[in-house]
Amino acid sequence: MAEAQAVRATFAGMVERFAPDKAGGLSANIAFNLSGDNGGLFWIKIADGAASTGEGSIASADMTVLASADDWFAVAIGELNPMQAFMTGKLKVQGDMGLAMKMQTLFAG
Repeated sequence: MAEAQAVRATFAGMVERFAPDKAGGLSANIAFNLSGDNGGLFWIKIADGAASTGEGSIASADMTVLASADDWFAVAIGELNPMQAFMTGKLKVQGDMGLAMKMQTLFAG
């Protein structure tokens, strides 16, 4: 089971790996609704060539990722392929599917 602090750290890691050159003029709010013991609500905001993150809900989410905290952690650390997680229903996406497809590129830096 992923520890709560480790789950939180995945979002800071994404911000650190954010590739502004891949974002172009993208402006987006991404919400994460993680279930389970160490889950919670998290968000990443992309604007003006930068990414930021926080806990709680975010207004006007362009996309929401729904998963258990354990499945999200496995995806975030590379133990679970994101496409496989999506196809098997372990990771669900609501909203902008185009944005979902760009996530690996945006946060691969």
